[in-house]
Amino acid sequence: MRGKEIAFGPGKLELLALVAETGSISNAAKRMDMSYMRAWSLIQTMNTCFKEPVIAAARGGHERGGAELTATGMEVLKLYRQMQKDGLKAVQADWRALQGLLRSK
Repeated sequence: MRGKEIAFGPGKLELLALVAETGSISNAAKRMDMSYMRAWSLIQTMNTCFKEPVIAAARGGHERGGAELTATGMEVLKLYRQMQKDGLKAVQADWRALQGLLRSK
């Protein structure tokens, strides 16, 4: 959170990763089954929340347009993924204990 805005989370992680993969906001939005305008709105929120933009976009349609992660965007993606891995490691013992309470098949 940054103020009242959600700066980053799992959905924005997926959007950022897909923009990095496809080089396109439109293609990333389609793969997430979301409108271009919704994707653009999420990107604008991220770009406003972070000190530096996370995605740089160029207008111009299929021929001249495109989008790419900035250095900040790549670092945000890397850090968030590391946080996910660290979180999973931290809860492994509790997860196994919880599974032990489940009925067997």
